[in-house]
Amino acid sequence: MQIRPAAALTGALIGMSALFLPTATAQATGRTTHHHHHHHPVTVAHRGASGYAPENTLAAVDAADDLGIDWVENDIQRTRDGELIVMHDTTLNRTTDVEQVFPDRAPWKISDFTLDEIEKLDAGSWFGPDFQGETVPTLEEYMDRVSDNHQKLLLELKAPELYPGIERQTLRELRREGWLDHRHKRRLIVQSFNAESVRTVHRLRPDVKTGFLGTPAVADLPEYAEFSDQINPSYPTIDASYVAAVRSVDGAHGKPLEVYTWTVNDGPTAVSVAGMGVDGIITNKPDVVRDALDDAS
Repeated sequence: MQIRPAAALTGALIGMSALFLPTATAQATGRTTHHHHHHHPVTVAHRGASGYAPENTLAAVDAADDLGIDWVENDIQRTRDGELIVMHDTTLNRTTDVEQVFPDRAPWKISDFTLDEIEKLDAGSWFGPDFQGETVPTLEEYMDRVSDNHQKLLLELKAPELYPGIERQTLRELRREGWLDHRHKRRLIVQSFNAESVRTVHRLRPDVKTGFLGTPAVADLPEYAEFSDQINPSYPTIDASYVAAVRSVDGAHGKPLEVYTWTVNDGPTAVSVAGMGVDGIITNKPDVVRDALDDAS
């Protein structure tokens, strides 16, 4: 049964890749068929298993682990006193009780608060009473939990333009945590929507796998491939021909660019994007995506 999506994708590629890749059709087709025949996409728990626990908390990492999910995704930002924490928004008010604790500190930007202040916040109650008292983790705490669970990490530098030097600081902390040794590097990808930030990570640590978040024009892919190993687009922005075009370009480490797409939370959509040939699916409900892919293969 696994042959069918590959065969369908091959047909789509032969028919459509001429739109993008007149000189690379055979190459793209061969690569994609071989890839898709042997794997189904990696399932990545978005901000942890954020459909089941408050996003970007240790509880969400553990929820993913409880579901048997190896890969988790998270977001890194920096406090006023220069500490790295795990949170998606650049403000604290959506996912903590900061408005109650510090009512006079609007607009509650992360960069306006010290780590000590942020550690006083409840980052779980907004999601549900079972998570009352869950805290905003530091990157160090987060990495320790991912390590304890033997998980793998897709780490996003969130709004790095707000935090000059965060690339070097993050890599330094990852190195201190042991995550840049040979064994761990295979369990780590650093990504960002900010191309210059991804480029900086690649320049500082060319051995670290990197991803660019977005859907660049096909003509621009070779430029991104100089510093990226992945192109990670939102799923409504892609189709099989786009995935084939991405995978026809070799990334920064000489292998075909991979595609991890987001944020897919239902089975039929997961099966559909898997049929396009993506390498990974980022999801709030990783068990739903994994089970749908297993049933379809």
